[in-house]
Amino acid sequence: MSINYEQDLLPIGSVVRIKEWKQKLMIYGRLQNDTESQNTWDYVACYYPHGNLTEDSNAFFNHEDIKDVIFKGFEDHEEVAFRKILAEAIKEAE
Repeated sequence: MSINYEQDLLPIGSVVRIKEWKQKLMIYGRLQNDTESQNTWDYVACYYPHGNLTEDSNAFFNHEDIKDVIFKGFEDHEEVAFRKILAEAIKEAE
């Protein structure tokens, strides 16, 4: 499943639950590289409500792994413009 980065990418601060996991996660980064696996993921998140405890507590996942969006983060014209630029950059890189 492919994500439309301009329309579907969730804003920073969004709280989600991913499939087969009960722990809530808060997104704090997008299109992140996991230095251990060398994979690029749609999101990096920390445990909610705990926050970013250590480097080892980061959760990397893709948009398709999201089961529920519990809270959608703040979204304004800057966020919308950022997603548009990001989507264009990804398209050019492909």
